[in-house]
Amino acid sequence: MLILRPELPTPLVSQIVEGLRGLISTQKLKADTKLPSIRAFAAAHGVSVFTVVEAYDRLVAQGLLVSRANAGFFVKRRSEEGAAGAAGAASAPRADPRFDARWYLQQIFENRNLPLKAGCGWLPHDWLFEDGMRRSLRHLASEGADIGGYGLPFGHLALRMATAEALSEQQIVVDATQVLLTQGSSQALDLIARRLLKPGDSVLVDDPGYPNLMFMLRFLGVNLIGVPRIPSGYDMPALEALLALHRPKAFFTQPRLQSPTCSTATLPQLVQLLQLAQAHDFTLVENDIYAELDASMRPSLASLAQLRQVVYVSSFSKTISPNLRVGYVVAQPELLEELAQLKMISGLTSSDITERLVFGTVTDGRWRKHLKALRERLAHAHGSVARRLSALGFELFHEAAAGMYLWARHPDIADSAELSRRAALEGIMLGPGQLFLVNPHPTGWLRFNVSFSDDERLWRFLERSIAHQGGE
Repeated sequence: MLILRPELPTPLVSQIVEGLRGLISTQKLKADTKLPSIRAFAAAHGVSVFTVVEAYDRLVAQGLLVSRANAGFFVKRRSEEGAAGAAGAASAPRADPRFDARWYLQQIFENRNLPLKAGCGWLPHDWLFEDGMRRSLRHLASEGADIGGYGLPFGHLALRMATAEALSEQQIVVDATQVLLTQGSSQALDLIARRLLKPGDSVLVDDPGYPNLMFMLRFLGVNLIGVPRIPSGYDMPALEALLALHRPKAFFTQPRLQSPTCSTATLPQLVQLLQLAQAHDFTLVENDIYAELDASMRPSLASLAQLRQVVYVSSFSKTISPNLRVGYVVAQPELLEELAQLKMISGLTSSDITERLVFGTVTDGRWRKHLKALRERLAHAHGSVARRLSALGFELFHEAAAGMYLWARHPDIADSAELSRRAALEGIMLGPGQLFLVNPHPTGWLRFNVSFSDDERLWRFLERSIAHQGGE
């Protein structure tokens, strides 16, 4: 379709944009023509998937392409371009190009091989419990696990029992019958949302918060209401004002080591939140996937309420491996039974072999030692990255000294999305702030994964970018 010339000073992204623009303007690509998929285009032209995503995104922003859910990218029809027409759209790009959760997921999961992943949401492989997982794999192979059938609807019983026992140490008193294993925390959240919500319902979410959750909730047709996060947790006056205006069915939230801010709600806030949930009759969905990264034995919503108006979600993927898609829901028995039915309808059972592998890993005698070392390593990384960001003039939202993230902005960087685009061309994946906002808009905030932010290439890029911005 195009001939790209890497030896030219013109960036490959610009070459793709200009080339496709020319083909569209000369009608060689007619309206409704489907473009090659991102992966296919990248393979055919010998460029990175990241480069193609950026080029397609620019053409969408310029009104030349349209992205259709589950179908791909198409040349835009005139009827889709509005009164300005195709020429006007092409000559006047939008100030706020599409930069949403779908884009984010494409970037993260199609570009895991980028050399530097300072904005990603997982830990480096050498920070994970690789030895324990390999021992569990060997044990699973030696005992001759049944690979011919399905797992149980609620998941592997031994892992459910081990999970209930571990939760008891966090003062969440449950037994195995109240634990439903899922394909990661994402499936858990999806099941809960589909059970509790219907189109048009109002739902509270953290703002900034989890992009994938927001994308999933919007797909269900609900009305998202952002609850502002502050360094100490929630902006409680803002939350109470929102409750006075809306009647939310649920609040999907991360009280502990929240992504992207790494803030943690205080005990008085948790108590007040439970009181508000009871007074306004909404369900609290507590996403506690970073609990094992927290060295402090602090209470959770689930421990304080013992699951009254609280549904608890967590996962093993953050500490064992993101490739092991094993999460779980803990809830009252009646609700859990309905969630199990939904799980069976949408995907039958979860993987018994994967759950057995996780069970062997978390019952390994060195598991607790690994978690302790991981927490210490993250605390050290937090301190190191925070110092370097501060030295460059970044404002830190919160210094948790735990968890995976730092949320920061620089006074000379007005649009972290644009910064992230430039970083991608140098093989650096950043976490631009507007991805995490309920109502996306250009912002200087960035999410830094401290475990991936020790590479000097990142710091040289940031120094150059800040110097360039300051010189404008």
